[in-house]
Amino acid sequence: MSAAGTYTPKPGAAPLPRMIAAQAVLETKMLLRNGEQLLLTVVIPTLLLVLFSAVDIVDTGDGEAVDFLAPGILALAVMSTAFTGQAIATGFERRYGVLKRLGASPLPRWGLMAAKTLSVLVTEVLQIVLLTVIAFALGWSPHGNPFAVLLLLVLGTAAFSGLGLLMAGTLKAEATLAAANLVFLLLLMGGGVIVPLDKFPDAAQSVLGLLPISALSDGLRDVLQHGAGMPWGDLGILAVWAVAGLGAAARFFRWE
Repeated sequence: MSAAGTYTPKPGAAPLPRMIAAQAVLETKMLLRNGEQLLLTVVIPTLLLVLFSAVDIVDTGDGEAVDFLAPGILALAVMSTAFTGQAIATGFERRYGVLKRLGASPLPRWGLMAAKTLSVLVTEVLQIVLLTVIAFALGWSPHGNPFAVLLLLVLGTAAFSGLGLLMAGTLKAEATLAAANLVFLLLLMGGGVIVPLDKFPDAAQSVLGLLPISALSDGLRDVLQHGAGMPWGDLGILAVWAVAGLGAAARFFRWE
């Protein structure tokens, strides 16, 4: 017979890393089960990559179209998950009081944001693997410094996450839904993802080149298509957006 107290409950919160990991798993499952999110993060980038690689719609310069398009589509995938998807999901969680309830749980608020960030990173890894496989099947021949690519993706994720959380934490859910989708479409067309920036007027190029999607897509393209070294200019632009976006989100994000 067991000694007294052997099965006595031990109330209390789980260790913080375990709580963050569990919340990150939940966030990832919810994202992957959401049809609209899958359309945004997987279906649209895949269709754009296949369509514009197979059909000569846009003049992408010398070489294979997929060599120009693949880096831009990878940048689009980062934006779709870290900015658009996260902004919409977090905005509606805020509207329905989910964030307020989670904020009252043993998981601290910064831990919740860390779990959301981990979920974004896991989703991006899945996106990048899928898009890379498809791009290779279409004849993509990347080259360059893998560390530079990783640094661009990390800074791009930080920049778009900050902007997405800032939008979700300051606007109403319906406004966030409309604004996030509008920004996605505008940056898709004017961020150097599919249409080269040199196709725009000189004055517009100067402005568009400072956008985070332009810095990410151009930086990835310089490395993966042209074999450039570390694209410090693009990294600098992304770093500024990351610091500004995350700082503003931390200051102005409203949980209710």
